[in-house]
Formats: sequence, structure tokens, C-alpha cells
Amino acid sequence: MIEVKGLKKSFFLPAGEVKVLRGIDLSISRGEIAAIVGASGAGKSTLLHIMGTLDKPTSGNVLYENKDVFSLDDYSLAGFRNKSIGFVFQFHHLLPEFTAIENVLMPGLINMSAYEEIKDKAEMLLGELGLSERKNHHPGELSGGEQQRVAVARALINEPKVVFADEPTGNLDTHTGEELFKLLLQLNEKKGITFVIVTHNESLSRQCHRVLEMADGKFR
Repeated sequence: MIEVKGLKKSFFLPAGEVKVLRGIDLSISRGEIAAIVGASGAGKSTLLHIMGTLDKPTSGNVLYENKDVFSLDDYSLAGFRNKSIGFVFQFHHLLPEFTAIENVLMPGLINMSAYEEIKDKAEMLLGELGLSERKNHHPGELSGGEQQRVAVARALINEPKVVFADEPTGNLDTHTGEELFKLLLQLNEKKGITFVIVTHNESLSRQCHRVLEMADGKFR
């Protein structure tokens, strides 16, 4: 489903060039859960952000179903990202002034989906994630685990091809993190959702279909 070819990323600073990715080749199959692990600074998040089209590579290609997404103009790329990709980050990035269900609705409204249709889908997702009773609460009224589950529902609202999760349990206590990870595994099993997950947690990464270890901007 996703193919990465010869991906390189450098940042150019006054002190010189910093090479973060040094030629990454990677394929992700539909319905797979792939974990990317490695020490801080290995390039994991940079790779995830480029695969998720949040950043652009210095060179190389990212193909979704054989289409090079970086050949799209910025407007088309934003539309592709909204419809085809979901994101869950370490910090949930919920909008504090909106309720849980309003946060979940946002990507669907941006996608110009019919309001009643997207609202029904948001309520269904929050119900599946055990948050029906909390849907009208603001983020500040939710626990850390509840906030991350809202973020998961938001990531799924447009039925994306893949969900990228960057340290999704990193800001949670051990038990809550394990419960959230179990939820991702269940979503993969029941709905066939593809996940690419960056994590430092070895016990969680071992539950994924495949573990990819990065060091110095390359896979080992």
C-alpha cells in the first residue's frame, strides 16, 4: 500500500548540513501494524512525518498505491492527507474550546462531509472507544487516556488508508498506555486499519506484526 524509496532528509543550519534520514527503503502492506523503534534522534518521527506528508523529503519518493504523493500540488496534497491519513501524536492536540465529539468531527467537516452523516459516525466511533458518556465533555474534563481515545476517534473519522501514531502512549501511565495500545490492536483486527507506530516501548512494539529498528537515519 505504501512504498518509500531512497528517502533522505537534511536540515541546513548555519553550522552546516544535518543529515536526519540517510536513504530509507520501506514497504507497508494494507492491514499491517508496523512499529518503528530506535534511540532518540534516530530519525523515527521525521520518517513518520514525511510518510504522513506533514513534511517533505530532501530526496526520494513516497508512493501510496503506486502514486507519488509529493508530485501533487500543495492543495491536492492537503486533500489527500485529510481523506487518506489519520494521525495520533504523543500529545493529543485536541482543541480545548471544543467538546470531544466536536474535536472528532473536525476532519470530517474539513472534508465537506454531510454534517448529520459525520456526526453519526463520530458518535459511533466514540461509542466503540467507550466514550459515549463523555462526548460532550471538553478535553480539560477528560483523563489523559480519554483524551488519547478521542484523538484516535478523530484519526479514524474519514476512514483513512493508514493511521500514523507518534509515541501515542508516551504521555500516559503504564496501565493506560497498555490499554490504548490494546485498543489499536483491536481496531486493526476488527476493521483492518493499517498502523505505523513510533514507540520507545519494547513490550508494546513486540505485539506489532513487524518491528523496524532505526539508527543514525537508516534501518538496521
